[in-house]
Amino acid sequence: MSKKFETEAIRTQVERSQFLEHSAPMYLTSSFVFEDAEDMRASFAEEKDRNIYSRYSNPNTSEFIDKVCKMEGAEDGFAFASGMAAVFSTLASLLDSGDHILSAGSVFGSTHSLFANFFPKWNISYDYFSINELDNIEAKIKPTTKILYAETPTNPGVDVVDLEVLGRIAKKHNLILIIDNCFASPYLQQPIKFGADLVIHSGTKLMDGQGRVLAGITVGSKELVDKVYRFSRITGPALSPFNAWVLSKSLETLALRVDRHCENALKLAEYLEKHEKINWVRYPFLKSHPKYQVAKKQMKAGGCVVAFEVEGGVEAGKKFFDAIKMLSLSANLGDSRSIVTHPASTTHSKLTKEERLASGITDGSIRISVGLEHIDDIIADIEQALG
Repeated sequence: MSKKFETEAIRTQVERSQFLEHSAPMYLTSSFVFEDAEDMRASFAEEKDRNIYSRYSNPNTSEFIDKVCKMEGAEDGFAFASGMAAVFSTLASLLDSGDHILSAGSVFGSTHSLFANFFPKWNISYDYFSINELDNIEAKIKPTTKILYAETPTNPGVDVVDLEVLGRIAKKHNLILIIDNCFASPYLQQPIKFGADLVIHSGTKLMDGQGRVLAGITVGSKELVDKVYRFSRITGPALSPFNAWVLSKSLETLALRVDRHCENALKLAEYLEKHEKINWVRYPFLKSHPKYQVAKKQMKAGGCVVAFEVEGGVEAGKKFFDAIKMLSLSANLGDSRSIVTHPASTTHSKLTKEERLASGITDGSIRISVGLEHIDDIIADIEQALG
């Protein structure tokens, strides 16, 4: 009998040990022992499905992966030391010299740096498509294109990409569709339902939810994840058992936390939309969002991030930041504490101004990851800062 999302998040556990613990303990071990020579041989030959070394697998990472797979409707997964380790290792495991990536132009700054500064050294090329012109995607597909890649909602512009359209194009041209689902979390959106082959998360964000650990994870088809696993087993970007244990416990409250994040974020977006000092506001579940209908189709709610522009450009943005009292000035998101970020000077500062504008980032753009504080206190801090 299939269980609901919240139940799977709580009840998916590794097998209990001889001590019959109620909650999975931490398996802080680098390696595992074998019964005899034949057991060890068979384990390394993969004739047995068992733990060998924590760079390959560990009961804590296995529990975390199992939960995310059930949440995303995936067959298998691998957990990484950070979100960017997941992005790099996933792409590197699937790409060969001469291959081409077709990606949405609105991607995280570090992902862009990976495409622009590192992959060309291995003769891997890329092109961007506009998320507002999906009709032009097929014209950009080359004979060497292997991967179709996108984030939705986007970072930091909070735009929305139609997953159904991407899934259809990927299937037609036999491309591997990879979606960064970090901003939505598996609670709000499951890209595999729309045709994604692999889904990537930075577990550092909403999955942890309290700014404690770094983590990443890739889930999807067993065939593709096996390639990711074999690359990562050798290169070593594995998630630590301790961080996996933290994340597995955090997932038990993911639905509760994300519901509150979304409730607060929508109220903040509605407040900002009416403020005379704000030029524009972007939040997927605002009716004024250009992709509102797409967001409603593929998301349960709008997520925790609100983007907006303060009237007065860079100087007004600096004054706003300096006047903030309660909200944190940081580059993280999905935390229980609300966080304010200026993407042009921080997370996306390595991009040119033209590249930032293509991603919807103006000099005065501000991103707020709306936390779990009382919404009245969040709005009060922003109100005094704007004043």
